[in-house]
Amino acid sequence: MTPLTATHRSRTLVYFICWLSLIADGYDLYVYGTTLPALIGQDPFNITAAQAGTVGSLALVGMLIGSLVVGMLTDKLGRRKILIGSVVLFSVFMLVCAFAPTWEIFAAARFIACFGVGGLLPTAVALANEFALPERKSLTLGIVLTGPALGTVIASLSSMLLIETYSFRPVYAIGSFGLIAAALAWKYLPESPAFLANAGRSAQAAQVCAAYGLNPPAPTHAAVSTAEQLNPTRRLFGAELRARSMRIWVVTLLSMLTMFGVSTWLPQIMRNAGYGLGSSVSFLLAYSIGAMLGTVIASMIGQRIGVKPLVVFGFSTAAIALMLMTFNPPTALMMLLVALTGFGGMGTQNQINDYIAQFYPASIRATGLGWALAIGRLGAIAGPTYGALIIATGTGVAGAAIAFAVPAVFGALIMLSLPRVKPGAPAPTSSDAAGAVPAPAPSPTLPTSK
Repeated sequence: MTPLTATHRSRTLVYFICWLSLIADGYDLYVYGTTLPALIGQDPFNITAAQAGTVGSLALVGMLIGSLVVGMLTDKLGRRKILIGSVVLFSVFMLVCAFAPTWEIFAAARFIACFGVGGLLPTAVALANEFALPERKSLTLGIVLTGPALGTVIASLSSMLLIETYSFRPVYAIGSFGLIAAALAWKYLPESPAFLANAGRSAQAAQVCAAYGLNPPAPTHAAVSTAEQLNPTRRLFGAELRARSMRIWVVTLLSMLTMFGVSTWLPQIMRNAGYGLGSSVSFLLAYSIGAMLGTVIASMIGQRIGVKPLVVFGFSTAAIALMLMTFNPPTALMMLLVALTGFGGMGTQNQINDYIAQFYPASIRATGLGWALAIGRLGAIAGPTYGALIIATGTGVAGAAIAFAVPAVFGALIMLSLPRVKPGAPAPTSSDAAGAVPAPAPSPTLPTSK
């Protein structure tokens, strides 16, 4: 076996563990929307739509806290430990949801599970990005980020097959399969070389780089003070990165408001429109398949032209598809529009995650992702409650479609103001990312201002 083949296999195992973890993440996150028709007005809890929306939003508060806290801890404690801990946490509390005797215990377990879900994504994306070949970063991340969408597909299928006969409990129990990913990560997942280098463990970083065919981590930019090197959050809020980071946060917030609002309430909206329980959940399945296929296709294109145009295109696609739903087309066409909305919702968020991972330097990548996703969770928190308010108006599919098209339009407009990151280029240094005045010979990693 040649060294190249060995290295390729080693990298693939890292990607696989991140991907499998994100499948469990997607399942556990989106299963709530698939089971709402079996929770609202049904035994044993007999909750109202308002109660369901409140718990959906409170659970996403857990995700916000998880994204923020774990995102910061990852660059201090190491990505391997955080990934394993996050997966174990949400997998165990999915089992608690499955056996919860009361709605209050179910809600509390949902909150804690979502804390773990919120902590996983920035860590998994940062690891996959770091181990990916420079010329294949967007494609690699795109494939890894099909995990949440595939998890949603599995959640939708599980609900369609089990809910009518067995209610919601076995659907939540299946979500504990993330423990398999945690076991694989414990045995096979390496630590991030960038983390090891920043922690002063240069020899270990060099060993990991040699084993996986990676370039040694780039030294921290000379302009960054020692205090900033030890505090990734301080670097993130520095004058050089602050303005663009805030725009990234707003884009992420609008994306998540659209994504979580639609994915949480889509089955219930379609059931209110006259579709049966199985048929209403099938729309979420179409949404998830559209997100998964769209992510892969967009990543292949993004590897050539950059991620930014794909984010703008995704937002625009979601807005147009949602507006076309207001005409109440036939079921087949409605399914297609829902699939396009999935690409423009969950698929666009995957491209945003790719953009963020390429925008920030490796030493603060997980922190940058954690903060962006934490702020984005404000939109995720608002999404279920926003959807509940729209449903309460009685405007049906048309009202919901218009309501969720608006944030997609604004997301596209704000994304246009952000710089492009070059496909396959190494992550910019903090000065590069901030648009500092370049030296006479421009750095090849400097984002353009298009």
